[in-house]
Amino acid sequence: MISRRALLLGAPTALLASACRSRPYRRADFVLPDRSVVGIFPASSYEANLVDVVSRGLQTLNVNVKGMRVLIKPNLVEYEHGTIINTHANVVGAAAQAILSAGAREVVIAEGPGHRRDIEYLLVSTGLYDHLKDLKVRFVDLNHDDVRSVKLKSRFTRLESIYLPSELIQADFIVSVPKLKTHHWAVMTASMKNLFGVVPGAVYGWPKNLLHLRGIENSIVDLAATVRPHLAIVDGIVGMEGDGPIMGTPRKVGVIAMGTDPVAVDATCARLIGVDPSRIEYLARASAFLGNVDAGRIEQRGEVLDKYRTDFELLDIYRDRRLQRPG
Repeated sequence: MISRRALLLGAPTALLASACRSRPYRRADFVLPDRSVVGIFPASSYEANLVDVVSRGLQTLNVNVKGMRVLIKPNLVEYEHGTIINTHANVVGAAAQAILSAGAREVVIAEGPGHRRDIEYLLVSTGLYDHLKDLKVRFVDLNHDDVRSVKLKSRFTRLESIYLPSELIQADFIVSVPKLKTHHWAVMTASMKNLFGVVPGAVYGWPKNLLHLRGIENSIVDLAATVRPHLAIVDGIVGMEGDGPIMGTPRKVGVIAMGTDPVAVDATCARLIGVDPSRIEYLARASAFLGNVDAGRIEQRGEVLDKYRTDFELLDIYRDRRLQRPG
């Protein structure tokens, strides 16, 4: 384990070594599931019984967290009153409470915001601090945690390894809890793009400069392949359309999407907002080895997707990514 202070003296430059390979991953390291289960569960508002919603999702997906140390990674970026930039605190709190009730030994909520450096301000202003206090759950700032060098499982970025927070590495079970949003560089952000927040800002800067330099799509796939979150819980109660992930506008969808294959969850979320997942570059890449994108390989549980499909406003450059309605 390397302390953050020691690392800042120059170690990050060692990560710029690249590998030239015909395929940027070893097939033997991955098993593409024959089918993936994704649940869509109605949630009319943030005042609904979200603990019950998440608990039903855990049961539907047969998720077992008994005796495990679970790390919940929400999407906290910046706070502006009246906006929907972040995963709503009630969704994060409900996920923590439901997972504790399901028998987890410990739940830790952890995030490394890419914009706001004052984590105490974010916790208080978003309302997440109240949930931490009520549930007696720890919060870890992943931007400033001690780090370890981890070998990447795929190398679309051409990096051999990356430094990741010790708290993340020590977790038995990782849950990505993003806000469903459009994204001005990646088309859409959900459970896979949410993993940018596990990369320590104290090492790589704000907003995680190395990931942008190496290509956002490349970085999304490499992080998802390496971190391998065990569960995704997507806050789609009110999403963000247009110029996301910060400057967009609210759009109500009214669901929480859950699944143990983050690729399949994100592909389902893309269809939910009217985007063709096969035309999102990082999902197309991930579909070859990491998870399922093809609707024929995704078993839908809970509500019917078309009942909640809400065609989000997209930037002009992404209008051709629109999923066509049948007929």
